[in-house]
Amino acid sequence: MKLSNQALSWFQSDRASFSVFGLLAGVALVVPVLNLAVPESSSLHVSSYVVGLLGKYLCYAILATAVDLVWGFCGILSLGHAAFFALGGYAMGMYLMRQIGTRGVYGHPVLPDFMVFLDWTELPWFWYGFDRFWFALVMVALVPAALAFVFGWLTFRSRVTGVYLSIMTQALSYALMLAFFRNDMGFGGNNGFTDFKDLLGFDLQSDSTRSTLLVATVVALAASFGACRFIVQSRAGRVVRSIRDAENRTRFLGYRVESYKLWLFVFSAVLAGIAGALYVPQVGIINPSEFEPINSIEIVIWVAVGGRGTLYGAVAGAILINYAKTYFTAALPELWLYALGAIFIGVTLFLPRGLAGLMPARNLSE
Repeated sequence: MKLSNQALSWFQSDRASFSVFGLLAGVALVVPVLNLAVPESSSLHVSSYVVGLLGKYLCYAILATAVDLVWGFCGILSLGHAAFFALGGYAMGMYLMRQIGTRGVYGHPVLPDFMVFLDWTELPWFWYGFDRFWFALVMVALVPAALAFVFGWLTFRSRVTGVYLSIMTQALSYALMLAFFRNDMGFGGNNGFTDFKDLLGFDLQSDSTRSTLLVATVVALAASFGACRFIVQSRAGRVVRSIRDAENRTRFLGYRVESYKLWLFVFSAVLAGIAGALYVPQVGIINPSEFEPINSIEIVIWVAVGGRGTLYGAVAGAILINYAKTYFTAALPELWLYALGAIFIGVTLFLPRGLAGLMPARNLSE
């Protein structure tokens, strides 16, 4: 009873966050119906292209929430979360590649097409197990978590902070990008993975599968948002915010600052990996360009534009900026990067709290 009352107070304390859950529920219920049940001739019909595009935006929203958790509430400006996103995507991509089987171009029952093309004779050891969905799901979370744990333990233990930590996370992402570009790594080289056929036996090109993936993404975003909100409003969340505001003072009070930063960084990496895993079957491709440091910088811009330290601002920023990117890259592709820079500069100068600062809702970071 006490737990249920506490949960109710979480929702009542912040109407903006509650609105996020309401909007997500509306998307999960309405969009699939408008896509599957409404005829294409109707003005209310939502095309499969829009469903896939919306699913991609929501995957980015999960990623932005993960970055906001560590940056907005703990002060860890990570420029390497694109790497965790890509690793989760590659884990899911490996499963999808194993499902192709004899339907590939070369018809090999075990080896993916790119391995046959490169004259590989047997499956690398790290591909074993990816023919099972549950194993791929475990790797989606475990691989980013393991990398974040090792990296975080080494850096936080050495008390690396600020711009130096940001540069190191960016270097990590860049190093992984260079590694995955190599054909001999066994991850498809610069082409990556593509030409996926099905997921759990369901055709990835069918409208029902696309709508199901959208609903799964909505559920994942709601769960991620709820988990992050629970963390930042807990006792541990108050300690994390004190680390952001006065790390040395928090350490002198007896708290193990490195441990708090480490587990939060690892959890954030897991969320990014989940976002990547949901992204790949909806987009249909994963390649080393996802590791590019510029992607991590864009994620930071999403959070800054939406409102750092609010969670719901990160969700809104990710969706709005990527919608603008979709429009500008089609209408005025040569001006998109300038527009993105102008948006970031404008928000920094005139809306230091981001778009969320325009709302009267309470800032969770305070």
